[in-house]
Amino acid sequence: MKYAVLDNYVNGENINVQGKQLDVYSPLDGSLISKVPLSSAKDIDLAVQAASKAVPQWAAMTLKERVQIFFRYRQILEKNCDELVSLVSEENGKTRGEALAEVEKSIELVEFACSLPQIAAGEIEIVSPGVECRTERFPVGIVACITPFNFPVMVPHWSMPCAVALGNAMILKPSEQTPISANRIAEMLAEAGLPKGLFNVVHGDTVAVEAICDHPGIDAVSFVGSTRVAKIVYKRASSNLKRVLALGGAKNHLIVLPDAHLEMTASDVAASMTGCAGQRCMAASVMVGVGDVDHIIDLLCEKARGIIPGVNLGSIISRQAVERIEGYITQAEEQGAKILVDGRAAKVEGCEDGYYVGPTIIDNVTPDMKVATEEIFGPVLTILRTNSLDEALAIENRSNYGNAAAVFTQSGGLARYVADNASAGMIGVNIGVPVPREPFSFGGWNESRFGVGDITGKSSIEFWTKLQKITSKWNPEAKTNWMS
Repeated sequence: MKYAVLDNYVNGENINVQGKQLDVYSPLDGSLISKVPLSSAKDIDLAVQAASKAVPQWAAMTLKERVQIFFRYRQILEKNCDELVSLVSEENGKTRGEALAEVEKSIELVEFACSLPQIAAGEIEIVSPGVECRTERFPVGIVACITPFNFPVMVPHWSMPCAVALGNAMILKPSEQTPISANRIAEMLAEAGLPKGLFNVVHGDTVAVEAICDHPGIDAVSFVGSTRVAKIVYKRASSNLKRVLALGGAKNHLIVLPDAHLEMTASDVAASMTGCAGQRCMAASVMVGVGDVDHIIDLLCEKARGIIPGVNLGSIISRQAVERIEGYITQAEEQGAKILVDGRAAKVEGCEDGYYVGPTIIDNVTPDMKVATEEIFGPVLTILRTNSLDEALAIENRSNYGNAAAVFTQSGGLARYVADNASAGMIGVNIGVPVPREPFSFGGWNESRFGVGDITGKSSIEFWTKLQKITSKWNPEAKTNWMS
């Protein structure tokens, strides 16, 4: 076992958790790399107690003082970039290039938090003779962040830098499948000078999640994961009168028109469907071809065959996930779909016990097939064919999800038409993974998001703070009106 058995990280200390543990395997080769404890409600309460002691003094500091720690933290992330890249690759199965991109995005998120004194500044205005109004922001209090396996470093940074810099204390519950990097993040924050109790890591499974949703001392919860669990977390936490922002799954449609640039479209669609082994909520899942796009599909298949598991394609998170993904492919084939590129039974030399699925492209899919409607979360692209752009948009809009949609065309008017009519929170034009860069915010629509606002960028400020409005008059000679 490469890494020691994990502890919780509470109040600046490693806390041993008694009870059941889960094995943590590297998807790259199936090797056991650590063990993670399954925390109880008492362990969550211990973290809440630590946070409640730390947050008053932290919240009393100015925002400018708080972000100084994140300036130092950014430097520490850069200094330890190679270590984090290796850790992400080991516990998640990403290629090193993908792991590096994840760490670099995390650094960008910290940079945005460092800009908060300029972005989250209060406003002031003379609203009547002798009367001024101004706004100030206050932290919510103690917040929790529940994160998935697919981005073990980046997704915690969607919430942590802004939430903590804005004056809150945080409890992170990482995925039990990729828990190791969470403790390393905590150590780096401590090195940057973050006071004890403001960032705590509590490991666990459903029991820990339920305890977070139920604990009266936790004021807000952010969640990223499947739509099924996002609904449960949103309902349970909000019923306990917490602020909740829960991001769920996706079924992203890429609409491809005959005039699309051949090389760019084929390359971008292939990269979108296979990046992070398709285990991301922004991955291309359905290509909707409008009219004659066979020339694009042919080159797309050629590009996909050049993406090789263990070389430029990472692994799947678990053996069970491999079986589920391959089950979707087999079912579609049995229903009459045509497998253009088949990634089943993928093996990597020297890593025969690893978990891999190769790029898979499925044609002749009908809209009622499960591969066309359900989130597969693997490097699998299904192709639907239509005769018109409106028909393609109707397919996209019938999806329960609404994370992302993209269009590939050289017509600005048609691209604008898709953006105006697609039911998705993030739109790409000739971009297969339309993730906004900071300060623009990440967030979908429909059953890809439960709660108000987005999890990153400027709109996240509203979620992590309470707005106070102050109206003042100090001039008794000022003309009296209804305001005074």
